[in-house]
Amino acid sequence: MLVISDSPDNDPVGLRTSPVPLLHLPSPLFSAEEYQRAPLVILDDRSYTGFTLRHVPRRQGLIVVLVDPDDGTIYPRAVAIGAEAVIRAGDNLNWLHLRLHDATECRYAHWEALLAGGPADPPPPASS
Repeated sequence: MLVISDSPDNDPVGLRTSPVPLLHLPSPLFSAEEYQRAPLVILDDRSYTGFTLRHVPRRQGLIVVLVDPDDGTIYPRAVAIGAEAVIRAGDNLNWLHLRLHDATECRYAHWEALLAGGPADPPPPASS
C-alpha cells in the first residue's frame, strides 16, 4: 500500500495496527511506478495540493483520508482526482482495514481482530 502524506506524523491515517505493509511517502517523493503498482493508494487530504501538482493519472483504489472533519470541500476535490472514497481519520477504520486486506488478496488478514471492532460498512462514495 502507498500512503501519500506530507504530515510529519509517521501514522497520519491511523493504520499503525495494520499488518499490511505500508510505504509512507510525501507527495513530492513517490514515483509514478510506485503509484501505479500499489494495490491501494491512501492520500492524506493535507497533501492534496502537492498530489495534484504531480498530475498523476486517475486510477482505481485511491482513498482520501480527511483529517479536518469540518472541511466540506473535500468531496468535490476527491471527485476531481477520481477517489474511490473519502473517510475521516480515526473513523471507520474497520472498513479501511478490510479494504487494505482485500487489495492484498487477504495475505495479511487477521480476521478476528478486523471483525471484532464493530461494523465495517463502507463510507459513502466520493461522488455523494
